[in-house]
Amino acid sequence: MKTFNIVISPTGATKIETIGFTGGECREATQFLETALGKRQSERLTTEFYSAQSGANTETQKER
Repeated sequence: MKTFNIVISPTGATKIETIGFTGGECREATQFLETALGKRQSERLTTEFYSAQSGANTETQKER
């Protein structure tokens, strides 16, 4: 199952976590959120992002 979690801190900072995506799918799936939330401050990719060819699930965390 592919899902993403959005966390908004009291200061207004947001974090998007994707679960169940492989490779660049996570970026494609969250593009509309990135557009709505503004400029990305940082991005942290897990090892699963780079092992897309193995079919492993990917969890990507993007902080804005």
